[in-house]
Amino acid sequence: MEMAEQVRSSSRSSTTPGHLSFRNLEKQKKEKKEEVIDVEKLKKMKQEKISAWTMKGLVNVISGSGLSTISNTLENYDDEEGEQKDKEITSEWEAKVAAYQIFRNVAKHGRKYIEEDDLFRFMKKEDVDILLPLFEGAVETGKIKRSTFKNWVVNAYLERKSLAHSLNDTKTAIEELNKLVSVIVVVLSIIVWLLMMELLTTQILVLISSQLLLVAFMFGNTAKTVFEAIIFVFVMHPFDVGDRCVIDGVQMTVEEMNILTTVFLRYDNEKIFYPNSSLATKPISNFYRSPEMSDTVEFSVDVSTSIESIGALKSRIKAYLESKLQHWRPAHSMVVKEIENVNKMKLALYVNHTINFQNYGDKNSRRSELVLELKKIFEDLGIKYHLLPQEVRLSYVAGHHL
Repeated sequence: MEMAEQVRSSSRSSTTPGHLSFRNLEKQKKEKKEEVIDVEKLKKMKQEKISAWTMKGLVNVISGSGLSTISNTLENYDDEEGEQKDKEITSEWEAKVAAYQIFRNVAKHGRKYIEEDDLFRFMKKEDVDILLPLFEGAVETGKIKRSTFKNWVVNAYLERKSLAHSLNDTKTAIEELNKLVSVIVVVLSIIVWLLMMELLTTQILVLISSQLLLVAFMFGNTAKTVFEAIIFVFVMHPFDVGDRCVIDGVQMTVEEMNILTTVFLRYDNEKIFYPNSSLATKPISNFYRSPEMSDTVEFSVDVSTSIESIGALKSRIKAYLESKLQHWRPAHSMVVKEIENVNKMKLALYVNHTINFQNYGDKNSRRSELVLELKKIFEDLGIKYHLLPQEVRLSYVAGHHL
């Protein structure tokens, strides 16, 4: 039995859901028989209600179809529950290994990319159309490269890790706040109980009030700081763990959040502790929460550069950006800022990324490719920049030539 290359999808028929088609060659009759598995019905099947005949048919079809996603090992099964264990990815290396295993199971043997037909074995055409734009170059070619798939899995792991850290720090902050509020509630409850039981006399109330005034005088500033920190963490909440932020002109990543302090990791992995009460008064730029961000490349050309060459430069830049829709938005502008010293024109290219700058490595990589492409265009069009002629004076001192 060999699996057919094509998969019938619900998009091709308004009434027929996605199917997996298999051809069965019966040796006795010498004729091909096509067997079809209805994916929608397969998803709706419950393990407890599958008949023995249906299960036998599925086993026969899958075992002879060449599908490599069915594991023959029993190490991953729980002896008590009989269910497959989920293996948690705990490092970037494990994410790369998982990406390799998934790619090997989905792609055809020996291929370095996943085709649309490979995806049709596991999902409907509508789902494939949603999936492909997530991978660079997959929409244009209909293929997902191994490196692209690996990067996507690693990024998904990093996003999950950042979310887990954020939830953990939020839980820790809530627990600290809960302890603080619990102490205050207990103290107030004791005072109210004493008042209701008429155990507090005027002298005792005066004593307690004087002690409270003393405590307020000693720890009033601390209480104010704690209150401001609580408002900052739970009300303002300008960032989460893993967000890339700019504070006081320094770009940092949020490493840890507490009630009173936030720990940042600078670009050189230096940890910086900021009091939350101080952060509440500072402007904070958050890359992660920003929409798609823009970038600028400034350069200068010789003032003698012809208008035709500048027009050709604009056309080449437009063609490049439109060929990299996964990296850049087509909307861009190139403006002449000024003419300086009557020998050079300053130009600026304004482009829009398809991402924000949370992943600064991707941003720098895309910008580097754009600058190198500009250099190539300059060479192809013969656009150069020349310095002004420099006056050189020679003089003789004490009969010696200098």
